[in-house]
Amino acid sequence: MNATFEIWASPIGHLSIAADESAVLALAFTGNWPRILAAFGSIREGGNHLTRQTVVQLQEYFAGTRQVFDLPLRPAGSDFQRRAWQALQAIPYGETRNYAQQAEALGQPQAARAIGTANGQNPISILIPCHRVIAKSGKLAGYAGGIAAKHYLLQLESKAPELRLL
Repeated sequence: MNATFEIWASPIGHLSIAADESAVLALAFTGNWPRILAAFGSIREGGNHLTRQTVVQLQEYFAGTRQVFDLPLRPAGSDFQRRAWQALQAIPYGETRNYAQQAEALGQPQAARAIGTANGQNPISILIPCHRVIAKSGKLAGYAGGIAAKHYLLQLESKAPELRLL
């Protein structure tokens, strides 16, 4: 794999963006980057056209002018994880789902906990919007970037005042 990465200082913290010549492979918060980096084996710092395009689209997203990302994505994971991440991508901008609803969308209503685990392993944060999944109670639950980052992203997208921090 000829992957490269660059680090971008976003409004919610530093994000590491990895891509090869054909797809974005990772978009990770600082706390998750070591785990994801270890899975690559060999990766060089410096970025490429896709990491730079990711930064441009993220800047537009954080400025409130982009709601849909137009980037090729290739997250590495099990079949179940990739299905869970595809279900995340079906959640529209400005909307949320709970873990049970995501499990139902996969046709596996008993898999809510497994969905939570899969979401936690999502290697492409924000672009694959695991921040749009909340607890059934309406409270914000786990997020790789932290609850404050999740709250920020949901506020950016929906301005939803009813969201409550745990």
